Amino acid sequence: MATKTATADPLFWNKVAGAILGSGLIAMTCGFIAELLVHPHMLKENAFVVPVPEAATKGPVEQKPLEPIAPLLANADIAAGQKAATKCLACHSFDKGGPNKVGPNLWDVVGGPHAHVPSFSYSPAMGALKDQAWDYEALNKYLFNPKAAVPGNKMAFAGISSEKERANVIAFLRSRSDAPKPLP
Repeated sequence: MATKTATADPLFWNKVAGAILGSGLIAMTCGFIAELLVHPHMLKENAFVVPVPEAATKGPVEQKPLEPIAPLLANADIAAGQKAATKCLACHSFDKGGPNKVGPNLWDVVGGPHAHVPSFSYSPAMGALKDQAWDYEALNKYLFNPKAAVPGNKMAFAGISSEKERANVIAFLRSRSDAPKPLP
């Protein structure tokens, strides 16, 4: 005795469509019934009190200016900077002639202009800074908070809060050049 297959039953796909539509109709009907049966009421006050730190209620917190990175660069660890920069590899390459990824290749970025790779499509905010150099302090500010340093840029990185780690990464970036720029 032969068994029925999808090709043998001319109504097979109609049955599948009917099952899907029927399931959707049942789910929708259950939603309507649930709305009719359940009548939530709003509380006059919160059931749980969430403590709010005092600093959060005082308004915007003033950020202190960044300390200069130059003193830390003298003792920066290039190997530690390379290790810290591994999180950048998802979007950037560091090798000479390396490809652009989501972000531009960072070979010879220290001392170069902000929009240093001609073949990369920079955001208008970064493109407007193409005449400014990536000096050590500009890199320090950018790596601390890219969105604040260049508002409107495409980089989705939150930044590096540790001064020592930023100095290490900048030292590593400095080493990625045929002629590394002199330290300040």
